[in-house]
Amino acid sequence: MTLIQAIIFGIVEGVTEFLPISSTGHLILTANLLNLFQSDFLKTFEIFIQLGAILAVVVLYWKKIMSDFVLFKKVIVAFLPTAIVGLAFYKIIKTYLLGNNSVVLWALFSGGVILIIFEMFHRKSPFNLPLIKGEKIKEDSDDIQNVTYKQAIYVGFFQCLAMIPGVSRSAATIIGGLSLGLKRKTIVEFSFLLAVPTMLAASGLDLLKSAGSFNLSEVSFLAVGFATSFTVAIISIKFLLSFIKNHTFLLFGVYRIALVLLLWLVIMR
Repeated sequence: MTLIQAIIFGIVEGVTEFLPISSTGHLILTANLLNLFQSDFLKTFEIFIQLGAILAVVVLYWKKIMSDFVLFKKVIVAFLPTAIVGLAFYKIIKTYLLGNNSVVLWALFSGGVILIIFEMFHRKSPFNLPLIKGEKIKEDSDDIQNVTYKQAIYVGFFQCLAMIPGVSRSAATIIGGLSLGLKRKTIVEFSFLLAVPTMLAASGLDLLKSAGSFNLSEVSFLAVGFATSFTVAIISIKFLLSFIKNHTFLLFGVYRIALVLLLWLVIMR
């Protein structure tokens, strides 16, 4: 890896982490396009630079996180399913799923199809249709404080699907939240916050297992990728919040399918 490649990875991570297009999938595919072998360091690098994007959330939402302990508890509740499943299947995920081009491409494609179908169905009704029986939709507000504990735990289960690279953590949580009756801005912001403990845990676990094997140049690559993803992620978060005011996620579904068709020709030829 070179510093230029580390910057490219940081840009890709920063742009894709919070969009429903799979940052992990894009990072793996970027490695293939740059002819980089999926070594243990590269897998760790792809996980670690996501912390840069997560730091962007902390910076932008610091006051909201610190001033609302109830919201903090809801985020932790949503994180629990991922923590349990992720810890149980960590070795399988890193050994067999990360770096698997076929898994990434199929997950990107099927996720795009699901996103399109979901948005076409979802927009037919002027109001969201909650899947949780008894949940009331607060139509007069889209504040994330409206997320209930029951909705939070369900969103956490949806997030577990994103352990398959290419699915997209954002796509899984956003579709899950919309299905549960949450408003678009509400679930997008809740997804931002849920990313913080999720990625801290994933990166922390991986670093504990492999940090001692890094040399000085690899540490510099991690630092550059981290800083780049942080800077770009701030722009990406603001873009998404602006985008959802007047758009659905249907275009992202189309993008996922088009990307897979293009990459299938490039990588799998």
